[in-house]
Amino acid sequence: MVARLTLGPYRRRMSTERFPALLDGPGNDVSEPRELLLGYLDWYRRALARKTAGLSEAALRTPVDGLGWAPLGLVRHLGWVERRWIRWGFAAEAVPPCPPGDDDDAEWDVRGLPGDQVWREYRSEVAWTGRIVEGVPLDRPAELGGRFRTPEEAPSLGRILFHLLQEYARHVGQLDVARQLLDGKTGE
Repeated sequence: MVARLTLGPYRRRMSTERFPALLDGPGNDVSEPRELLLGYLDWYRRALARKTAGLSEAALRTPVDGLGWAPLGLVRHLGWVERRWIRWGFAAEAVPPCPPGDDDDAEWDVRGLPGDQVWREYRSEVAWTGRIVEGVPLDRPAELGGRFRTPEEAPSLGRILFHLLQEYARHVGQLDVARQLLDGKTGE
């Protein structure tokens, strides 16, 4: 059986549940880069939770045809992305950059991991990001010694946060497709 994506009318009400408060209502004139980056990053993190809500445990763990990953695996991957770019990258902490074994596919693997553990680890990485970037200017370069070894390699915090935003936007968009293939829901 081939799954079909519906491309019919896409009607949604504008609300702060579905769109960042930055675009809806008071505060829609935000132009300060730091507030924009962090605001949208938080919105995409909430969208990740919203788009996985209501899926059965089996659906959360089922790799989606054509994508090769399960929604819960995506949650795990995004936690590792935060760790890799913020803790190991920006802060140069001595943390493993990815799951043991240096296998890139391992960060998507949730076999044998309870779902609540995957979410706890993800939320922990998001909390670390918040603590590390609090009050840090966007133009501050990453510390040396973790992911980056020379000043020429070290991107600014702003560049790293923009990369995180790109990762979330891409993957949460893919999750829209995955969700529709799994149970037909759209626009969550």
